[in-house]
Amino acid sequence: MSGAQDRLPRLLALVPYLLARPGIRIDDAAADFGVSAKQLRKDLELLWMCGLPGYGPGDLIDISFDEDTVTITFDAGMNRPLRLTGAEATALLVALRALVDTPGVADADAIRRAVAKIEAAAGQARPAGVAVGLGVREGAGAAKAREVVQRALGAGRALRMTYYTASKDEMTERVVDPMRMLIVDGRGYLEAWCRRAEDVRLFRLDRIDEAVVLEEAAAAPPYAEPTDTSSGLFRAEPDQRTATLVLEPDARWVSEYYPVEDVQEVDGGRLRVSMRYADTSWMVRLLLGLGGEVRVEQPVELAERLRRQAAEAVARMDRHLAAT
Repeated sequence: MSGAQDRLPRLLALVPYLLARPGIRIDDAAADFGVSAKQLRKDLELLWMCGLPGYGPGDLIDISFDEDTVTITFDAGMNRPLRLTGAEATALLVALRALVDTPGVADADAIRRAVAKIEAAAGQARPAGVAVGLGVREGAGAAKAREVVQRALGAGRALRMTYYTASKDEMTERVVDPMRMLIVDGRGYLEAWCRRAEDVRLFRLDRIDEAVVLEEAAAAPPYAEPTDTSSGLFRAEPDQRTATLVLEPDARWVSEYYPVEDVQEVDGGRLRVSMRYADTSWMVRLLLGLGGEVRVEQPVELAERLRRQAAEAVARMDRHLAAT
C-alpha cells in the first residue's frame, strides 16, 4: 500500500488514529495499516510537512518520536476521522443500490451490508427531501425492460426486442444475445451481441419498446468484447459534426434523452450543450420539432438550414390556409 492512491487515505486516517493512541509503537501502527514500519515512518515524515494555510511552525502537524513510539502533539484540526457529508452519503447510497441490481456483481450481499451501514451512519445528515433509491433515471417502460433483460441474463437466454434508435428516428426488430447490464451516467444499458448488426451494441433500457425472452440460449461469439466505458460512453466518429445549442427550460429534456457534451447552465434556466450528429436532415427534424425552444449557435450552416426550412413550412401553411 505505498502507491499514491493508497497513501492519501492512509495519511488522512493516520492523524485521528494516532491521536486516539498516544505513544503507540510504530510497528503496531504499521501492522494496523497493513504497511511496513519503514513505509509508516515515510508517511509520518510527510505529515510533518502538512498543516494549515500559512504553513509556519505553528501551523504544521507536530509529531513527537520517542525511540520506537510516536505521538501527535498538534493535529492542525485533523482530529476526526473522515466522514461523509449528507450529499456524499446520498450519492454513495444511490450508486450502491444501482450496483446491487446490476447482474454480474460479485458479492451483492456485501453491497447490501455496506448500504445498511452507510444508512445507519448517515442518520440525520441525509439532506431533507432527498429520496434515496435506484440510481437510474428511468420510467415505467425502462423498469419493465430492466426486468425482462435481467431474466434473460439470469437464464442465459437470447432476447427479441423492438428498439428505438434516436439518431435514425426509427424502430427496429432485433434478436440479441445479452452479455451484461451496466449503468453509465445514471442510465441503464443492455450490452449485447446484436445479430442484426453482427456486432456488440449498447441498448438504452428506456428505448426498448418491447422485449421477450426466447427459449434459445444466448450465444455471443467468443470474440465479442465488452465496451470500454472508462473514458465515456460515446466516441466521436469521423463523419460526425457538432452543434452548439441553447435549450430553453421546456427543452432541457433533450440533454437527458440524447448524448450531449459540455453542458453549461445559462441564465433563465436554459442550457448550452454540444451535440454530435451525423445526419443533418435528422438534426433539422429534431430541432424543428422543438419550435422556439432551441437556438442554434453553431454551426452557421445548420442554423441557416433550420431557418430556411422553418420559413418554407410557414409559407406552405399560409398557402394551405389561403386555399381553404
